[in-house]
Amino acid sequence: MRAYQRLLQYVKYDTTSDENAPESVCPSTAGQKKLAAALAEEMRRLGMAEVRMDPHGYVYASLPADCAEPQPVIGLIAHMDTSFSAPGKNVRPRIVRGYDGGDIVLNAEKGIVMHPSEFGSLADDKGMDLIVTDGTTLLGADDKAGIAEILTTVEALAEKHVPHGKIAVAFTPDEEIGRGAERFDIPGFGADFAYTVDGGKLGQLEYENFNAASADVTVKGFSIHPGDAKNRMKNAVLLGIEFNSMLPPAETPAHTEGREGFYHLMSFSGDEEGAVLRYIVRDHDCPRFEARKARLRKIAAYLNEKYGARFTVDLRDSYYNMKEKIEPHIEIVERAEAAMRAAGVEPRIVPIRGGTDGAFLSCRGLPCPNLPTGGHNFHGRFEYIPVQAMDKMVEVLVNLVRAPAEGREKTKGH
Repeated sequence: MRAYQRLLQYVKYDTTSDENAPESVCPSTAGQKKLAAALAEEMRRLGMAEVRMDPHGYVYASLPADCAEPQPVIGLIAHMDTSFSAPGKNVRPRIVRGYDGGDIVLNAEKGIVMHPSEFGSLADDKGMDLIVTDGTTLLGADDKAGIAEILTTVEALAEKHVPHGKIAVAFTPDEEIGRGAERFDIPGFGADFAYTVDGGKLGQLEYENFNAASADVTVKGFSIHPGDAKNRMKNAVLLGIEFNSMLPPAETPAHTEGREGFYHLMSFSGDEEGAVLRYIVRDHDCPRFEARKARLRKIAAYLNEKYGARFTVDLRDSYYNMKEKIEPHIEIVERAEAAMRAAGVEPRIVPIRGGTDGAFLSCRGLPCPNLPTGGHNFHGRFEYIPVQAMDKMVEVLVNLVRAPAEGREKTKGH
């Protein structure tokens, strides 16, 4: 079975994670466990060993070594949940065969069209077979494509009798809400190092990510009849607007790229009595990250002095840059680069403008760079992935886990 065929099966499962679920609930949505159970059964059919699904919906398995010389245990990881940024239920994928480079009508009835002028990646995918949505949901290639590519690799290793060491495989819940690695069983997983298969464009290789925090700014207002409000009313909504206006206007996601950090106002709700502004804060550089958090506190302190004690800032670190954890093991990045080049893919190391399970796991002691899936436009209705990119990623993963020449003497029976 090819990887894209698996993906078309997996997207039938609604695995949207819920950021509002209590942290004690894992996975955050029941659909994730349904996919987890199906994946565990598929892994058994593929002949994998040590297959188990824990009470939190994490799925683990291994593929025994198939070479004479000892090899490191390599881990491959992907996540089962999809983003809550777009609907993930009733996904209706279709394949645009031999894409001609023009507009793609996703939904004629609703007038939803994907234009190359808006999505520049389409120019690179001319002639390929693109899996798209009907424009009303996301596709879920983030990260069901990663799952499909990993399990297709497992199948290919057996079919082609590729020599390899022991391979550990895991599929996690709730990555999209930043909880995917919290309950990950690193000792039970047993890998010496691992890779998440959770990136985008083919060739991208990532081992540097944002430091991340969330910030809830609560504003306490004072409401009174507008006719009697002069010098008395403290409109919490207007105070919240003033708070946000004191942040650098060019340091938002819409104005930054690469390693440039940002403040992102995700939501703003309230009335005269009270308001809440919810932010995420990101920066690759640790000192600048700390300075961003300090700025939020400084603004609140200034406004509290101006208006009285009306602002509260609740800051929570989410994850940290994995670069310092990966660099002492840079050989695993070099291994991935070699695997790509052997498949005819030129690797390009880029910083992640976000985070992955690999960032958490690296900070917990399991070095874990991030590999691409080949997909584009994640978290939205215009998400797509080329079939050929998925095939190429299977080739990359086979190369990645292949035993080096000195370890390629087959075990008996193969």
